[in-house]
Amino acid sequence: MELIVLTAPEWLPDEAAAVTALFAQGLRRLHLRKSAASREELDAFIVALPAAVRGRIVLHDHFDLQPRWGLGGVHLNGRNPLPPTGCSGTVSRSCHSLEEVAAWRDRLDYLFLSPIFDSISKQGYRAGFAAEELSRAAREGIIDWRVMALGGVTPDNLAQVRAWGFGGAAVLGDLWQGYRGAETLSELLHRFGALQRAAKFAG
Repeated sequence: MELIVLTAPEWLPDEAAAVTALFAQGLRRLHLRKSAASREELDAFIVALPAAVRGRIVLHDHFDLQPRWGLGGVHLNGRNPLPPTGCSGTVSRSCHSLEEVAAWRDRLDYLFLSPIFDSISKQGYRAGFAAEELSRAAREGIIDWRVMALGGVTPDNLAQVRAWGFGGAAVLGDLWQGYRGAETLSELLHRFGALQRAAKFAG
């Protein structure tokens, strides 16, 4: 199953080096989500990453940077509901209901559905779906390989994510919690390794 990493919403110490290390450890797709960042800040961050990984980065804001740097795609949201003209990469979208998934699944490359479990990064942000609701959605073909679970994903629940029919998961809080810069990089990579092993085991 696919494992996607979202950046923390705030800038973190030595973050470009941390992201580069995640790619070196096998990360296939990174969603660069910094809603408060300026175009110049995002541009500088992208420049700090190896050119070889830029095709695996998906932008949530300042979509004009996608063709400029040959990034992997753009992600639609409330701030940016439409893809830019001339986008050559993937187009994905955030969804918060099964109705949204059903409406958008066949029109875009993939979707995020959240919150699946209680959020780790957002205090008090509870799971939005009952287990049977997700199981029924999978049986009806609403949840399939194009839908990624987001919200509270950990190594311990990735098997359940797969059982509900998701094609993969997007991780945020479980990965970045505790990261404080270069001195905690090894812990970050250890957490990512645990997620990778659980995703591989889940199939």
